Amino acid sequence: MAVKYGQFRLPTKVAVEEKSDVQDQQHSSCFRRFVAEPFERGYGHTVGNSLRRIMMTSIEAYAIMSFLFEGVSQEFTAVEGVIEDMTHIILNIKGILIRKSDDVEHATRVKQLVKTLDISAADLEESGGKFAVCAKHMIDSPDFELVNPDHYLFTVTIPLTKRVSFKVGRGRGYVAAERHELVDRVVDEIVIDSAFSPVTQVNYFVENTRVGQDTDYDKLIMEVTTDGRVTPEEALVFSAQINVHHFSSFESLSFFEQISFDEDENEMDSDKDELLAKLSLKINEIELSVRSTNCLNQANVDTIAQLVVMPESEMLRFRNFGKKSLNEIKAKLEDMGLHLGMDLSSYGINATNVTEIVQEYLKEKSGQEA
Repeated sequence: MAVKYGQFRLPTKVAVEEKSDVQDQQHSSCFRRFVAEPFERGYGHTVGNSLRRIMMTSIEAYAIMSFLFEGVSQEFTAVEGVIEDMTHIILNIKGILIRKSDDVEHATRVKQLVKTLDISAADLEESGGKFAVCAKHMIDSPDFELVNPDHYLFTVTIPLTKRVSFKVGRGRGYVAAERHELVDRVVDEIVIDSAFSPVTQVNYFVENTRVGQDTDYDKLIMEVTTDGRVTPEEALVFSAQINVHHFSSFESLSFFEQISFDEDENEMDSDKDELLAKLSLKINEIELSVRSTNCLNQANVDTIAQLVVMPESEMLRFRNFGKKSLNEIKAKLEDMGLHLGMDLSSYGINATNVTEIVQEYLKEKSGQEA
């Protein structure tokens, strides 16, 4: 027999914002601000703190675990023709950021990457007698991509040909060299500390938000910064799944009564009607500039419904459509309580059926008025 619990307010959307003041594309793609609302009072901190702790400790990524440099037997060795000693080179190697290529599935958690480093006299002459070796010169594999290919490793002053290999593994947290469990370790293989965690910073804030006449619900704002080995979106989604995975352990206590939650159908229907009333508006009904209206008409965007399910990146592909028009549309939608790229799945609405649902709503509305 189920125990009936009252309704819990859950977020109807999770908005994703980029950091607009970051000019560098790489760093911009490593930061996102997520906004989720509404939560019941207190649940903003409950959810935010839980996700933050998991993102900072439990997100996995790839890192270099060991390397083999031909002719080098241990980390205190000097290499002829190389300015830095191995101690400094190892510190630089720890800074290489590597991620799995999107279209590659790895059956094992450790992969070996082998390459021949070949610095010719012509390379030295072209670089003024000192050739700076970067990560891209040492690692070249279709299975992985370098997040920081220009990361500096060491400087060569004479022609040099060396076989180098790296063992790249997947893990989480910071793992000291002595804790690595490497299979088939060979002589002269230098094992190093590995920083697997790809999330560099997570901040969360909780603000009040309104639901109807009540203003004491929680709005959760999370700012996530990564080093590029995973995206902020991946970090947030993975941390949520890890959280659910751990909570599922308690489902085994099934000898207790299960609970079910009230659903306020009337309120949900009212919210949906209010939303559909906005989505059914024609573009020329929301007082946009002539330029913006014409651009949308040329792109066959006739209603607000077609507009809000469209991501911002897609709109910028429209002919003669620029940032000024985009900002105008975003401001207008914000005034209506809408935004671009809205997730309407909780109302059974998506980009495929949004036009059909709006047409059915208008037909039903006209029938009621008649």
